[in-house]
Amino acid sequence: MSRTFAYARVSTFDQTPENQIREIKAAGFAIEPHRIIMETISGSMAIAQRQGFSKLLDKMEKGDVLIVTKLDRLGRDAMDVSTTVARLEKIGIRVHCLALGGVDLTSSAGKMTMNVINAVAQFERDLLIERTQSGLARAKAEGKPLGRPSALSEDQQAEVKQKLENGETISAIARQFETSRQTIIRVRARP
Repeated sequence: MSRTFAYARVSTFDQTPENQIREIKAAGFAIEPHRIIMETISGSMAIAQRQGFSKLLDKMEKGDVLIVTKLDRLGRDAMDVSTTVARLEKIGIRVHCLALGGVDLTSSAGKMTMNVINAVAQFERDLLIERTQSGLARAKAEGKPLGRPSALSEDQQAEVKQKLENGETISAIARQFETSRQTIIRVRARP
């Protein structure tokens, strides 16, 4: 007989995963408290690095069901979610997402939904890259400087070069200018 688990995640400590658990229960899932995993961790953290989710995987077995309220609870992006769902399916765990009408993501309909979501995510990434490259080309054509501004002014850079020629250490110069050693090394490398 399959067991039902719930995974609820929030990003910050001023948020609470309780609303997600209420939503799961309101959808008709009766989940025993020891089968509910709640954690507070940034969504940018890969699911494989989340302690709560790892604990959940240790408890689950073939035939079990995992309920989440939204796909973003499972991963940082569409690819991470797809990988996670595929990993769970391989173990024999079904994944239901309430935001997608409770569809089992490991079923044929669920896989199709995931493929559409992945295609849209890839399309958005491609558009972002195109817009970024177009903006950079425009800025370059207009003669705008690209990249991060230097941490040190031209005068400070000249002073750094003089100190280096006088034999001062990179670390000492970095402390004097309240910057990193890497900044001083970059100044030294410039012609």
